[in-house]
Amino acid sequence: MKLEKCKKESFVVIGKEGSTLEGNRFILNLWNEFSDHFSEIEHLAKKDEKGNLLGFWGVASDFSRSFKPWEKNFTQGYYLVGVECDENVQPPVGWTKWVIPGYEYLVFLTDAEDALSNVLDYLTFSNINIVGAIHDFTCPKTGKDYMYVPIKTLNID
Repeated sequence: MKLEKCKKESFVVIGKEGSTLEGNRFILNLWNEFSDHFSEIEHLAKKDEKGNLLGFWGVASDFSRSFKPWEKNFTQGYYLVGVECDENVQPPVGWTKWVIPGYEYLVFLTDAEDALSNVLDYLTFSNINIVGAIHDFTCPKTGKDYMYVPIKTLNID
């Protein structure tokens, strides 16, 4: 399993929100809804110096909305499928804005169907505690998927 460490300051994601209470396919349904309506927020998305999108996020939170890991053994919580935006952007009607806290992350390339269980096994074996919800990231340049696992909260100045 390929992994690296990175620090990411607080960032904003605007997207479509759902929860595990909606059933097993809710994440797939959110991705489909996001894709079908992305043109409504594409102009808000952060881009690199060449005008390419920075990436797509599937960010998570516990039901208290405090960005703690999903509850009941990572099976219950909220999920937001979206794109990174500037912090001062307001979401259009029907869209949701989350401000994700800054963390130091372990970033895992997720190229297997059982990626979450592999990541959780690795964390347990390595005696690494997570301090927040695990997020998914898709790089538009490569099409590769990653899991961002928060292992340390960044200090707030």
